[in-house]
Amino acid sequence: MARRTKPDWQQEIAKERISILFKEALKQAKAGNLDRANRYVFLARKLSMKYQVQIPKALRRKFCHKCYHYLLPGKTVKVRTNPKTRAVEMQCLDCKHINRYPYSKTKRSK
Repeated sequence: MARRTKPDWQQEIAKERISILFKEALKQAKAGNLDRANRYVFLARKLSMKYQVQIPKALRRKFCHKCYHYLLPGKTVKVRTNPKTRAVEMQCLDCKHINRYPYSKTKRSK
């Protein structure tokens, strides 16, 4: 059975809408409307699943992967670096889940 995918033009529109939803989520989170920001993340995830589009890497790091709440440093997430595991640890303050993103040291040129 062949896997059906959505047409390319629909996927492009979905990508644009996802980025718009994340921009709006940022605005609402900064204004203090965290419920609305979380709703925008929910809608963006729903769009990505419906149209089989991946959320870009930069945007994927802006929500908790356990409770799917929008992460805004200082308000809803605690950000730390762990040199032992070489990862940036983002602890969601709603569900206390820790999302880890690896990093590598870059060489500086003189």
